[in-house]
Amino acid sequence: MRKSLTVTSSLVTASAAVIVAALAGPAAVPRRLTATPRLAGATARPATARLVAVAGPAGVRPATARSAPLASRPVHAGTGGPSSGGPSSGGAGVGGALGWRLRRALNRLVLMPSGPPAVIVIVRRPGFRAVYRAGTASLADPVPPTAGDHVRLASVSKAFSGAVALSLVAQGKLALGERIGQVLPHLPAAWRAVTLADLLQHRSGLPDYSASPALLRRVLRAPHRPIAPMALLHYVWNQPLRFRPGTRYRYDNSDNVLAAMMARAVTHRSYRFLLRTLVFGPAGLRQSSLPSGFAMPRPYLHGYLLAAGQPAADVSEALTASIAWASGGIVATPDDLSRFIRGYLDGRFFPRRIQAAQFRFVPGQSEPPGPGINSAGLAIFRYQTRCGTVYGHTGNFLGYTQFAAASRSGADSVTVTATEQLSPRAHPAVFAALREAESLAVCAALRPAR
Repeated sequence: MRKSLTVTSSLVTASAAVIVAALAGPAAVPRRLTATPRLAGATARPATARLVAVAGPAGVRPATARSAPLASRPVHAGTGGPSSGGPSSGGAGVGGALGWRLRRALNRLVLMPSGPPAVIVIVRRPGFRAVYRAGTASLADPVPPTAGDHVRLASVSKAFSGAVALSLVAQGKLALGERIGQVLPHLPAAWRAVTLADLLQHRSGLPDYSASPALLRRVLRAPHRPIAPMALLHYVWNQPLRFRPGTRYRYDNSDNVLAAMMARAVTHRSYRFLLRTLVFGPAGLRQSSLPSGFAMPRPYLHGYLLAAGQPAADVSEALTASIAWASGGIVATPDDLSRFIRGYLDGRFFPRRIQAAQFRFVPGQSEPPGPGINSAGLAIFRYQTRCGTVYGHTGNFLGYTQFAAASRSGADSVTVTATEQLSPRAHPAVFAALREAESLAVCAALRPAR
């Protein structure tokens, strides 16, 4: 049986609130939106029917209900194989107790009442690659997720902007101590003392454009209309620094926008060109891009918004990616993300002397927090887990949550992609389950004999 659903304006408003939270953290959601449907709770997805809404020209539009018990949602948990985008794998990382625990954790995650419809994990070690997956790539057309499906990388895109900036530092075209005022003199005078290193380590004190209520109103009016990077900064143009640069840590989306603009200014090249030549090309990333529009390249994992009392909404294409640009706008496949994080650590983009400067860590969490104890370096985070230390980045954006990390040599790596925007504040139980899955994936990468 199929019937039409009405997607109310409250769901669209809730989506906009989530957009802000995705970029700036839950504290950035304006108080006037706190009465909108929250994103946690057992009523987020009815147990008696699978309700689906799909993105359209106006953002989120009605679709159909697919009758099926929640418990019957397709669960695909496997490793390797053609359907997961890679060769079959064997050994302790797949068949041992640790692999079994990881598969069980992923199954549990997707079957939680507010859990993501799909999650896919790639574990790599020298001579070894395993893909673990659970759930379905689309609620409307259930198929297993694969490592070749496109996803939004969210704030893992900040590591890409770090790779660009640090590559230019290695070439002598930028310096970590170079100030905004030296490279971009037309920007507000209050910002001119901020250095490139301050930007990459989130110690700039800059006002965060993504916390602007005016930007939220703009997104509500025209969610598909592209926004230029400079226009993003104009939302906080007249605001002073929040603290003296270099004295505090504060996660901030304006930082990576400014770092990318500095890279453009010193090279006289577009940021897309710099990504292609300095990152995508050297790492062999053939399925990665920086779109300015809202459309996802095919095939893709559908990202969902789950709001209490509302249908599960497919928000994969509900918003222009330009709202995040260098701070969160990259689209790639899990396979490409795995290649990138290994290259980011193995010296492919810049030499070890630059990595030594990158690896000066201060206390500070990624957004959302990664597994273990988090510390902030230059466009990279250190995650000290029960099985060892890895380095990388997390991210969440409307419809997606990401984790990508590798050992210091880049030889051992893990990526985790979930098709729902998750945070510890909005989804405490689901996020805790995700963190446990991430921790197990790190263990699978670093300690395969377990």
